[in-house]
Amino acid sequence: MPVKKRPVKTPIRSLVAAIMLFEILAFLLIAMHPDRQETEMLQAISLALYMPALCWFSTMILPKFLPADRLLMALMNFLCGVGVVILYSMLPEKGTKQAMFYGLGLMVMVVCILVVRIIRSWRMLCWLIIPAGLGLLLLPLLFGSWQDGAKNWVSVPFLGSFQPSEVVKLMLLVVLAYFFSAHRTLLQMTPAIIFTGGCLGLLMLQRDLGTALMYYFTAIILFYAASGNVPLTVAGLGGGAGAAVVGYNMFAHVKVRVAMWRNPWSDALGKGYQIIQALLAIGSGGLVGVGLGLGQPRVIPAYYTDFVFAVICEQFGILFGICVVAVYVVIIVRGISLALRSRRSFLALLALGCTSLLGVQTFVIIGGVIKLIPLTGITMPFISYGGTSMLSCMGLMGFLQGISSRVREDLEQDIEMAGAREGAGVA
Repeated sequence: MPVKKRPVKTPIRSLVAAIMLFEILAFLLIAMHPDRQETEMLQAISLALYMPALCWFSTMILPKFLPADRLLMALMNFLCGVGVVILYSMLPEKGTKQAMFYGLGLMVMVVCILVVRIIRSWRMLCWLIIPAGLGLLLLPLLFGSWQDGAKNWVSVPFLGSFQPSEVVKLMLLVVLAYFFSAHRTLLQMTPAIIFTGGCLGLLMLQRDLGTALMYYFTAIILFYAASGNVPLTVAGLGGGAGAAVVGYNMFAHVKVRVAMWRNPWSDALGKGYQIIQALLAIGSGGLVGVGLGLGQPRVIPAYYTDFVFAVICEQFGILFGICVVAVYVVIIVRGISLALRSRRSFLALLALGCTSLLGVQTFVIIGGVIKLIPLTGITMPFISYGGTSMLSCMGLMGFLQGISSRVREDLEQDIEMAGAREGAGVA
């Protein structure tokens, strides 16, 4: 079906212009820093052109050829822009790589949009996804190495390291959405439940408890949305609580994280050092921050991955940090709205799954950084450094954009049919 051109609303144009202006000024400010080498200065100036160009193209040009929700696109570009700016101000090499991942992520997003728009029957694909997903999660156990208490990374010659669980979460959403939408009884949902259980078991063996938590809560949310079965949903939550207790007793690093969450000052120079420094960074930033590239972010060991939110609050201020959280909230609300407006149960559950996964991941990492809950080692969507994380988050956004285009098609068909009926009635 040909894409119908729609006028771009002024608020969207203004939002995109504000995001582009933020990126241009931020990179020019970084380039003018007196300690920057000439190469880094030229790179910053190049990024001052590259990042706004990608933002403008993906938000204003791409939707003319491929239907997309411009508000979702703009908010995603803002988060990616903040991530690249923060990373480049601290580590130019990683910031440049993150900008490259951003460009690749937009390609992945386009592919996911096309997948949702083109594929109409998911049955055979889901039966292929199940063994492929389990096989990917086996790779770290067979070929990975232990890092920070977990074994969830795999090194590929000439390509670097990647985290299979980030790819599998896209597969999990498709399988859950298909089996929970096409089959309503517990027995008919069994393939998706077994696949989820297998993924969780492999993640437990990898000791990647943060990702397991995301998978589990997303599956529970989708199960309840599809079945409305309160007793089984409560039983599932109870089983998750029991698994958390077992994990606490089995894994020493989990006990350490819980202990440091309760009182990090008991080992201020050891296990509690990181969370204490993160809280101090947030406090030292105040409401408006100490300034881009200033402060002491490097005193936090994982400042460019797990604790990047603390760096954002230190450099840009708590008010800016609240704005970042608000952007995530708007994305989640927009995703839920798509789920409610979708006529096909598969698309509705897929939209809800993407939204739930992003919401749970955001809450878990930000909650851990501000000491609301025990810290788990996951990334902050679209912002933390990491190619696999960026590509998977862009894939989730691609699913949402594809669903948005399908919802728009249904609405336009209704309008055409209503017009045809009205015309026939007049005749």
